[in-house]
This record gives sequence, structure tokens and C-alpha cells, in this order.
Amino acid sequence: MRILLVEDHVELSHWVSKALRDANLTVECAANGADADALLHTQDYALVILDLTLPKMDGLDVLRRLRARGGARGKTPVLILTARGGLEEKVQGLNLGADDYLPKPFELAELEARVKALLRRSVGNEALVHQCGALSFDTVTRMFTYCGEPLALTPREHAVLETLIARQGRAVSKEKLFDEVFALDDDANIDAIELYIHRVRKKLDKRPEGGAAIATLRGIGYLLQPKNAS
Repeated sequence: MRILLVEDHVELSHWVSKALRDANLTVECAANGADADALLHTQDYALVILDLTLPKMDGLDVLRRLRARGGARGKTPVLILTARGGLEEKVQGLNLGADDYLPKPFELAELEARVKALLRRSVGNEALVHQCGALSFDTVTRMFTYCGEPLALTPREHAVLETLIARQGRAVSKEKLFDEVFALDDDANIDAIELYIHRVRKKLDKRPEGGAAIATLRGIGYLLQPKNAS
């Protein structure tokens, strides 16, 4: 899942983004409100973590403009993260459509818990556990198990497999996988997806019976399905 972190404090932005990447999330960062607004016009995110006191455009204006757009992007969950601790600012942010509010300073564990809660809420009534053959993904813990054992994955391998299992039975294009795995500022070529598909396949192939497999549909994308599925 791809998250936009809007924070102008460089050290805090680095600290939070590292923690979220360690939790197997793809994180893009914007250091001012104008850049954030531009990204939210053109990019899809599972969640926005938004500071209020920002250069070029205030965080509340970013939020107001996001909600005014409507459509799927306009409904993106927003967690306000700010040093403004007054009740008035909190109420204003929530009234403008923020989904949660965490004042600074904060504990990283609480931020991660709130992020996970908002991501779970955003999938609505979808199953909490995705299953494909012997492969399971728990959307609460964000952990994969394979044949009853934890499946060790790098963050980008995790992003590939999470995207595929959330859409199992449907082909996922290379472009969609690239958007979910890499941030805009990552130095990567779209063909890098083939490398991560290869690595994930090798890990899935270690369980020959009752497992899961990634099929390549030429010109279309990739499909996760139970092994031996026709």
C-alpha cells in the first residue's frame, strides 16, 4: 500500500517514513502543501498523513481541496499529524473530513496502530484475511503465512504479493504493481517489477503442494492463483 506523508520537518519525515517502510508500506513524502496538493490531484494513495503547519499551503487547505474533489481520490483517508494541540484546530480538521488526529509529540507505536486501523477501515467489509491456496495474508497484522509458517519477504516483495493477493483472480498490470511498490522519487525502472516477481515466485515454489503461483499473462500483467488452477 502506498502512503503520502506530508511533513516539512526533515528529521521527523525521515523517522516516520522509515518506520512505515519497515512495516512494509510504500511511502512518498512531500515537504510542503503545494507539492502535496499537486500529488493528490494525480496520484492514488491508501492513506495521507498530513501535517497542518506547512510552507506554501496550509494543511487544512490541502485537506479542504482534497475533499472538495470528490470521487475515489477525494475519499482517501487522512490522518492529521501536527503540533497544533488546541481543540479548535482538532475540531476544524475533523469537520473538514480528517479521519483521525494525532498531536505531536507522539509515540511511534501509536502512529503505526492508527495507520493500520485507518487502512483496515478503508477496505470496509472486505475479508480481514486473504487466502490463496496455502497462502494467507492477515490485513490486521499485515503478515503473510504460507502452509502455516511465516513467509519472509523484503518490503518490496511484500508490496508485490500484497497487491496480487488483494486482487487474486484478476490480472494486475506491471504498471499497477510499479505504482504500489515504488515511490515517485525511487530510482527504478518499471522492468524492476520482473525481478521482484521472480523473487516472490521462488519463495512460493518452495511449497510444491497446495501452494500459490504467479502466472504471467503476456501483454496484460500477472495473476496470483492456487497452484494447479486451470
